[in-house]
This record gives sequence, C-alpha cells and structure tokens, in this order.
Amino acid sequence: MRRRSAQGREILADPKFNSKVVGKFINMVMLEGKKSLAEKMVYGAFDIVRKQLNETDVLKVFYKAIENARPRLEVKPRRVGGATYQVPIEVRQDRGTSIALRWIRDFAMNKKGKPMKEKLADEIISAYKGEGSAIKKRDDTHKMAESNKAFAHFRW
Repeated sequence: MRRRSAQGREILADPKFNSKVVGKFINMVMLEGKKSLAEKMVYGAFDIVRKQLNETDVLKVFYKAIENARPRLEVKPRRVGGATYQVPIEVRQDRGTSIALRWIRDFAMNKKGKPMKEKLADEIISAYKGEGSAIKKRDDTHKMAESNKAFAHFRW
C-alpha cells in the first residue's frame, strides 16, 4: 500500500430512529452544513413512504431499499504493463451501503419539478420495489464486473 488508510469517523445515530444508517443518509443529503433542513427532508420522505405503502415500520422499508440497491461487485482500474484493466472486486458491506445511499440521493437530486422529500420518497419506494434508477445502476455495475471477469486474476 502506498499511503496510509484514512481515519474512520464515528457517525452519530439520528435523533428520531436512533439508527446510524439514517444518520449517515441525513449527512449525505445535507448541503452547506444545514443539518436540520436535511433532517426535515429525510423524515418528510419517510412520512410520504409510510403513507404511500401503508407500512408502519418505515425503517424496514428503508433498509430493504438499501439492500436492494447495494452493489455486490464493482470494477476497479488496475494498470498492468502499460494497459489499464477493469478488475472486478467484491464490495465490502459498509462501502456497498454508502454507495447505495449515494445513488439514491443523486438520482433523487437529479429529478426535476418536485420538492426534495417527494423525490427522495419516490427513489426509496422504487428501490424497495426493486426498480428505478438506483437498481438500474446496480445492475449496470454488476454487468460491467461480469463482462470483465477475465481480468479477475489481476486482483491482488
């Protein structure tokens, strides 16, 4: 390894559900340090999800959506003798979760014409049902890893 690995930060659990994953998601949604605004967006999205799915436990829906959107494999570029190969590698649980959260956030942000909490709710519901942009992105990532399986021996 060339550099030392980054120091891991302790993420605080969110105040409402006391969940570290929801706390991480709030931090990801937050812009310019406005955490209370991010909390309103995420909790508002959870309320919309609760109403649309008639589900009492929103956390279960949220965790299932993340689990559905989480990639199991990804490709990493490796330089071997002047050529760059896309080498498929397995994704660690925590990294996969943060990738899934990032995809859900980004696809919600890129939609137009609705308030952010509605866009987040739509994205969470579609990931929960196994459809939508985040799931498509996961499938594309898996396809790329599958098609580059021949370079798996460059993993080290």
